[in-house]
Amino acid sequence: MIRIATRGSALAKAQAGQVAEALGGAELIEVSSDGEVGDKARFVRGVERALLAGEAEIGVHSAKDLPAEMPEGLAIAAVPAREDPADVWIGGGDSLGGVPEGARVGTASLRRRAQLLAARPDLEVSELHGNVDTRLRKLAEGELDAIVLAAAGLRRLGREGETSFAIPAEAMTPAAGQGALVLQARSDDGETLDAAATVGDETALRELTAERAAVALLEATCATPIGVHARARGDALVVEAFVGLPDGSEWIRDRVEGDAEEPAAAGALLAERLLAAEARDLLDRAEAIA
Repeated sequence: MIRIATRGSALAKAQAGQVAEALGGAELIEVSSDGEVGDKARFVRGVERALLAGEAEIGVHSAKDLPAEMPEGLAIAAVPAREDPADVWIGGGDSLGGVPEGARVGTASLRRRAQLLAARPDLEVSELHGNVDTRLRKLAEGELDAIVLAAAGLRRLGREGETSFAIPAEAMTPAAGQGALVLQARSDDGETLDAAATVGDETALRELTAERAAVALLEATCATPIGVHARARGDALVVEAFVGLPDGSEWIRDRVEGDAEEPAAAGALLAERLLAAEARDLLDRAEAIA
């Protein structure tokens, strides 16, 4: 039986369980994450170690946590069909414009902070870490007026009913890979690669490929407020991006349309346009602030 390495959080295990079911059954191997808060790579290192050590055949990751560079010997085996990539608001209000003035909003994401303040500079955005349950509990206890989370995570946990409204992509460009899962395997394990491919979705893979290409060329890190989102529309691939300062005072938005058969090229074109518009300077200043 295939062994799937997963972190121990409720969301990680729910995601791995869905993959196991899609594969017709698999054993879940729980591993620990390590590193500092704010270091997204900590979410993948334990899983990758398990794969390289032969303790599991497949690792399941939230695609937005997977760094652009992977360890030698590992490969993306498949990207299943993507969930809704949107960010959602949980709290008072029925739209971003209708949120009460000065509302206290919690998020750990510089990308969300930058775009919230770009749209609503009156908001009081606070740093909020922890898993979904922890964040929802802090909201329920009245520490905050609202929080912003990924629609996909709530849906996978069966808690989509908590959502007040989805934030439109034109106001909140999602993170690269948001809503997508990545199945990772050893690059020399042909049998597992073939098995993983049976649950892969070509559209999701193309979208993720475009998004990761843009992020890699922009040399984005956890300290850079950046969103990149690709949408397949027939033979075309529309790729949009946001780059800004954490306080929302400056930002760049752009979009390109490319060939769905050449997703990496579409992502690269968007990154090149952003760099030509001085995105590098903006990202460097954002990192200095963060």
